[in-house]
Amino acid sequence: MIYSKFGVWIPSSIDNAKTPTAVALGNFDGIHLGHRQVLKPILKFAKQYVPTVVTFEPHPQEFFTGETRQLLTPIDEKVQILNSLNIKQLIRLPFNQDLASLSPLEFIIDILVGKLNVRYISVGENFYFGHKKTGTVELLRDFTERFGISVNTIRLETFLTSDKKNPLRISSSKIREYLADGSIAEVNQMLGYSYFLRGIVISGQQIGRTIGFPTANLKLPTNKLLPCNGVYCVYVEFENKDIIKGVMNVGKRPTIDGSLTVEVHLLDWSGNLYGKKLTVYLEKFLRYETKFPSLQALRNQIEQDCKKARSILI
Repeated sequence: MIYSKFGVWIPSSIDNAKTPTAVALGNFDGIHLGHRQVLKPILKFAKQYVPTVVTFEPHPQEFFTGETRQLLTPIDEKVQILNSLNIKQLIRLPFNQDLASLSPLEFIIDILVGKLNVRYISVGENFYFGHKKTGTVELLRDFTERFGISVNTIRLETFLTSDKKNPLRISSSKIREYLADGSIAEVNQMLGYSYFLRGIVISGQQIGRTIGFPTANLKLPTNKLLPCNGVYCVYVEFENKDIIKGVMNVGKRPTIDGSLTVEVHLLDWSGNLYGKKLTVYLEKFLRYETKFPSLQALRNQIEQDCKKARSILI
């Protein structure tokens, strides 16, 4: 069975993949600017081969450690971004003991050649594959030559930090580090788009409404990676593509009850949002969450947060 999501074909089994393929290999969590450089070459062959991303699920690190890994882009978000980049097929290889045990040559012969009829491969220069990561880019190129397969290696992308002095390699792990300390400008610079949270508005305790700042309580995918707890200025996109300025709080609401929530207050807007899907784009970290001595003190701070957000958001 093959099914499509957002225009991308996703075979339920590799046996049902559309072939021949031009393949980009990797995990592509976040689909940041470095990932896009790896994806770009396979699009040149779209008239001859199916532009295909081959990824691994769960992430190999999750498989080996047994620890659940939160994602920059859960599957629906990943597929939607891939579709916007004109990728036509996503192969999600089940990363299990059988796959982990394949030697590099077995991976090439069994998966790439046997199942996907690969004619062109694009990878980052730090790509490893096969049992115990013994397969290097050089080995991939040497092995695939005998099958007439071309391999394109992409140099790692870098970006300048805010001090303009230290070029750093763009990576999903680096993006995670910056999200963890609220460095949203750097996160967005590496991604090439604003990091976003997308979810359905559900009923909350409605405490914000009682102090003059009603909020939309978002239910997010359980495996979506959240930024550090605190307050952010954001843009909020509705399903009809309308965009409203807002202030978002991620955290445990220490002044009230200590439960983890993601709540958004929309500036200069009112209406019923229950059941609506919102996409919240993070633009700037304003402050860490704080326990206030009273609801009035919390209200005063929210007023300041909103004022600052208005001055930042265009």
